[in-house]
Amino acid sequence: METLQQVLDLVGKTVGIKNLTLGGIVRVALLVLVGYVVIRMLMRVVDRLLERSKAMADIRVYISTGVKALLWFLLALMVAGSLNIDVTSVIAMLSVAGLAVSLALQNTLSNLAGGLQILVAKPFAVGDYIDAEGTAGTVAEIGLAYTKLTTPDAKRISVPNSQLSGAKITNYTNENGRRVDLVFSASYDAPTETVKTAIREVVDSIPAIRQDPEPVIWINAYGASSIDYVVRAWTTTKDYWDVYYALMEGVRESFARHGVEMTYNHLNVHLLEKK
Repeated sequence: METLQQVLDLVGKTVGIKNLTLGGIVRVALLVLVGYVVIRMLMRVVDRLLERSKAMADIRVYISTGVKALLWFLLALMVAGSLNIDVTSVIAMLSVAGLAVSLALQNTLSNLAGGLQILVAKPFAVGDYIDAEGTAGTVAEIGLAYTKLTTPDAKRISVPNSQLSGAKITNYTNENGRRVDLVFSASYDAPTETVKTAIREVVDSIPAIRQDPEPVIWINAYGASSIDYVVRAWTTTKDYWDVYYALMEGVRESFARHGVEMTYNHLNVHLLEKK
């Protein structure tokens, strides 16, 4: 026993532990064993609570990992205390190191916080087409630090989550459909019913336009040299641009068939002969 105690004293001096005894090692072993069992039990409870929360579904893994790391850190402090290791200096050192890291990674931490906010609030999902104050595209990936958008011309944009979380976001895919709003100008000489008939023919010829709600065509404004007609038609999100351009091209041809003039500004230049 005396030889064993000498070995323990030597090990204690090597690792900086005072009064290392066999009983102390046994207590530490029991503490680690009990702590391991308690951590497993607590993690089961945490995982069950997270599974019940739909809002936490996307960040469940991150929360579970963070809680587990915190519990093991607390257990390590308890083990250090049972071995008569002064943990005050360790905690102080970790606090200073944490402050230095947080200052150095301020932007990164801000992006992480924004990513967690987006994952919890869910203003958009993968596959949605969004516009965040001028940055528009289809959401390809939502990460903790960056959200990746794919533009209609196949460009990939990585937007910091700190910017997205504080931006005004327009989600064009969130609802079941989108409304196409277009304004066409026609001459005052063209009868109103003729103009509406010409536009209606184009609307009825596009299968992607929904009939419920029914498309509407109204006089929208009286301009200086023309009357503005507004067309409002509903379609699916994926067919929005096809319907948009089909209306733009079709109305011009339909106006030509019905003899409706699409007015435009003219500039008349008069040349005076010098006497």
